[in-house]
Amino acid sequence: MKPGFTDPVFGAQSGFAALMNAMARPGRIQECAALREPPPGLHPAAAAALLTLADAETLVWTDAEGEARDWIAFHTGAPLVEDPARAQFLLATRAMPPMASLDFGTDETPQDSATLIVQVAAMDDSAGWHLTGPGIQHEHRLAVTGLPADFVAQSVSNRAQFPRGVDVVLCAGTRLAALPRTTRITEDR
Repeated sequence: MKPGFTDPVFGAQSGFAALMNAMARPGRIQECAALREPPPGLHPAAAAALLTLADAETLVWTDAEGEARDWIAFHTGAPLVEDPARAQFLLATRAMPPMASLDFGTDETPQDSATLIVQVAAMDDSAGWHLTGPGIQHEHRLAVTGLPADFVAQSVSNRAQFPRGVDVVLCAGTRLAALPRTTRITEDR
């Protein structure tokens, strides 16, 4: 089995810093090279994000198979669930589950909602969607290749549930960007 973080303490700290910077600055691409060689099927940033967030007390869903699935179970210690609606953390390596099917938390405990990590083909912050909301001074751009065609519509519906809702982390290779539930996404018309 491939190793997790080469240095568990500094690797987790590096992954945490990348995630927090991404959540604080929605749509800004962060480099996350805390994990260099995950098993086939996992992007380094996605694997590092999941290792940083999940532990033995969190329910995890993933569509990863084989060695990648075994690696996730071993290195996080998290129970893997078959139903995406039950998971606190989700890692979509091939097909993203619909956001509406995930745990949105409650009005009393919105922090209990799911965090969805999605592996995508590519990201570029010089074009694409128009992002606004907390953490964005005026507007930011983000183009993403490899998401469902209705992702923006799902995001609009997700944002309407505030303070409940799903937070999304997009990962391509060693890069990640976050779209918290408060981020407004609009497309060019």
